[in-house]
Amino acid sequence: MGVVERIDPSNRDFVGSLEKGLRVIRTFNSGEEKMTLSDVAKASDLPRAGARRLLLTLNALGYVSTDGKYFELAPKVLELGFSYLASQNWLSVASPILEKLRDELDEAVSITTLEGTEVVYVARFPVDRVMTMAMDIGSRKPAYCTAMGRVLLSTLPETKMREILNESEMTALTSRTLHDVNAVAQEIKHVREKGYCLIDRELEDSLVALSVPLTNYHGETLAAVNVCGHPSNLSLDDLETRCLPALQCATKEIASILV
Repeated sequence: MGVVERIDPSNRDFVGSLEKGLRVIRTFNSGEEKMTLSDVAKASDLPRAGARRLLLTLNALGYVSTDGKYFELAPKVLELGFSYLASQNWLSVASPILEKLRDELDEAVSITTLEGTEVVYVARFPVDRVMTMAMDIGSRKPAYCTAMGRVLLSTLPETKMREILNESEMTALTSRTLHDVNAVAQEIKHVREKGYCLIDRELEDSLVALSVPLTNYHGETLAAVNVCGHPSNLSLDDLETRCLPALQCATKEIASILV
């Protein structure tokens, strides 16, 4: 099957009602556990009547529950995310190997994929230490200033990489954040040459990270894997001398299985 380009919302094949329904579901990502009809309509930028019909439909399908005044997501909505995870066979191969890596290094390990200008966490193997930043499955971080994001961008053709950087809302999240397109593109070039990326407190002052690409046997990039921690517990030298060889060994083992 050939690659199908994404259609524009103005395309006759675009189903607007489906987009609006998904938009309503995403309104609950704002941190509000329960929302009124008015809250949902405002957050999703939909007319009150349209939001009501969508909420009632989602309730009938079991994705939203309501007490008559407040609406909230129902557990069934988890099926939407887990369907993706279950369809990625490589995750079942990679997970036990990376969980073992976590135990050997005693450092947090994560897997992300690239979606637009962001990386999305699809697996997480934490350690028993407090992290100030949420890194749960499904959470998103900007690709331009994360180790995994730069690794994934480095695997793309130059024009596509530049396109994503130009679409990114680059800001200085810390005093160390590279947020100029040309500077980030240059750094991604170095990542491509080295085969890994080291980030020193660019996303958050309390976070250092190392990432490498996760590929299959044929060298096709599936995701990015990283080791991260607090700079007081994990130095940059430790990331490169102790964690990098172990991370590369683990991803090589995974690739050898994914024929």
